[in-house]
Amino acid sequence: MKVFLAVVSCLIVSVGAYYFLGKYQSAFEADQACHAEKWSNYADNSSFGCDHDLETKQWLLYEVMPDHSPAVVLKRFRY
Repeated sequence: MKVFLAVVSCLIVSVGAYYFLGKYQSAFEADQACHAEKWSNYADNSSFGCDHDLETKQWLLYEVMPDHSPAVVLKRFRY
């Protein structure tokens, strides 16, 4: 029983640390990180972009598909 409680406690601490420490401090920092990654990996390619999602408090790096299908989210920058 003690081992089970220790494992569950470790999982809770790990998930909490990932959720709280894996975020940017502000929307500005997340915006800068998104645009920096876009520029360094995709240069001025107009098929890639960054957009702000207010509901989930994150910036999204996405790729626009040429056949008008939904965009593909490549990376999320939470704040």
